[in-house]
Amino acid sequence: MHVSSMGASKLCFLFSLALCALLLLIPTLQPSQHQGDLPRPRAHNKPARHPGRLVTGSEGDFLHRTGGLKDIFIAVKTTRKYHKSRLDLLFQTWVSKAKEQTFIFTDGEDQELRRRAGANVINTNCSAAHTRQALCCKMSVEYDKFIESQRKWFCHMDDDNYVIVPSLLKLLSSYHHTQDVYLGRPSLDHPIEAAERVKSDGSVSVKFWFATGGAGFCISRGLALKMSPWASLGNFISTAEKIRLPDDCTMGYIIEALLEVTLTHTHLFHSHLENLQRLPTDTVLEQVTLSYGGFENRRNVISIGGAFSLVEDPSRFKTVHCLLYPETDWCPSMGHH
Repeated sequence: MHVSSMGASKLCFLFSLALCALLLLIPTLQPSQHQGDLPRPRAHNKPARHPGRLVTGSEGDFLHRTGGLKDIFIAVKTTRKYHKSRLDLLFQTWVSKAKEQTFIFTDGEDQELRRRAGANVINTNCSAAHTRQALCCKMSVEYDKFIESQRKWFCHMDDDNYVIVPSLLKLLSSYHHTQDVYLGRPSLDHPIEAAERVKSDGSVSVKFWFATGGAGFCISRGLALKMSPWASLGNFISTAEKIRLPDDCTMGYIIEALLEVTLTHTHLFHSHLENLQRLPTDTVLEQVTLSYGGFENRRNVISIGGAFSLVEDPSRFKTVHCLLYPETDWCPSMGHH
């Protein structure tokens, strides 16, 4: 009995040693911790903390993807009397870099314009008057044509905007077209207030921000599709009549007041309603849209030097174009003034 208990003690001792050795070996058998514990790289195209923002490996990726520009529908609103004076300048400059993406929405047939832009000219058959109803009529057609196009981004511009195409692509690369994205610049420093005519005997007041059409704005396809009940097939016009406000305000009303999607304010869009000379010269080429105005009285243009004088290039659009694309055949060498 004594022997057997000694044998059992030895066995227990040997078993304990083996167990300790095994426990010491376990960490070396496990995979290296530096690989298992490091955070994994985030997958591309997953929404980040900011609604609408995207996590991408590089902001420039979008620029190098062939689909970047062809996914955009740029609508330029104009009227027949400005076909020559304003559109010629656009076709000579930025539109030449985005011909397939740019659609001209006007109110009168023009054979010369049709020859130049073909099916990308849309005669809205709206009134040529600069009234709320005429503007909303054109915006309604712009919206329907965008939905029909199957493209991912709708960007509305006026005929006195210069679009810096690389900057537009870079801005849109930060967002995803399936998310609710409404990008633009308010012309006011406070939300607008409108009366919703709910019944004939009364109205309800509603406040919302809107992006001014004169500076341009962009809307994602995901958001545009949600706007359909109030915007498609002429509904845009009846929605505008309900609040009795112009086209850009009606856009803001549908998006902010009805769909409760917030306008993303950006200072990269510019209209002639602001003092353009205050825009720092060294940031001009980083903007998305530029404008001009007030030639009759006080000239309101961006302050930028280049190969053209103010007399040769009163809008400064040619100067901007030659700084962006110096290889353009009509751009003088920068040494010549």
